[in-house]
Amino acid sequence: MDWLEALIMGLVQGLTEFLPISSSAHLRVVGELIGAGDPGAGFTAITQIGTETAVLIYFWKDIVRIISRWWMSLPFISRESRVKSSDPDVRMGWMIIVGSLPIAILGLLLESWIDTTFRNLWITVFMLAAFGLLLGWADRVGRRVNTLDKMTWGQAVAFGFAQALALIPGVSRSGGTITAGRLMGFTREAAARYSFLLALPAVFASGFYKAFKAFGDEQAVGWGPTILATLVAFVVGYLVIVWFLKLVTTKSFQPFVIYRLCFAALVAILLIVGVLQPLAGLVS
Repeated sequence: MDWLEALIMGLVQGLTEFLPISSSAHLRVVGELIGAGDPGAGFTAITQIGTETAVLIYFWKDIVRIISRWWMSLPFISRESRVKSSDPDVRMGWMIIVGSLPIAILGLLLESWIDTTFRNLWITVFMLAAFGLLLGWADRVGRRVNTLDKMTWGQAVAFGFAQALALIPGVSRSGGTITAGRLMGFTREAAARYSFLLALPAVFASGFYKAFKAFGDEQAVGWGPTILATLVAFVVGYLVIVWFLKLVTTKSFQPFVIYRLCFAALVAILLIVGVLQPLAGLVS
């Protein structure tokens, strides 16, 4: 991957990570169309560090408050200073931890599939279309009343498994969690906000794990272009967060549903005519 290709891939990552349209699917397709090939699950995971750093900065005050109050609720804190376990921030801290377990466990168990089989573009086409339709249906039938302070432990686990589906390109991390949130009656803003917060532990862990594995790997994408793509993804991703959170307070997810269906159709056509290959150029 050269520098221009890395710049393009960083733009794609930043533009698509937080929208319910699957950044990994876009990186997979765009990479092959511009001649860079499939950048691989490792490149995708590392560049996601950039977009998640944007989340970290945007939600900095919330994150610091949640972590500090969660920490002050632990048993070794003196009774006089300890925060009650019923505190909303303490519960949110635990729910993010619980919600992160499914993707952590499945990510390790299915790592070889994630790096190879799951990246088949026919699977991507199916996931783009199927989860696009599911998102549209969930957004219509969702009761739109629940806020994050009303989340139950069962719902936290359900959010976690929805996020884990994003291990398959085409599902979308935000799309999966937002769809689950709408089906459970959460408002669009609450579902999107929790989607961003829930992604932090998983994405940082995955990104640094893949970065560690990439050291000394001659098949890995070059560090220079990868770092450039990550920096570009950070800047663009931050702007997308600001725009997306304003959008979901007033608009439905219907435009994203239409986009997913059109993108799925385009990829299918390109596969049929031979412009794209289902498993061409895969790297781990």
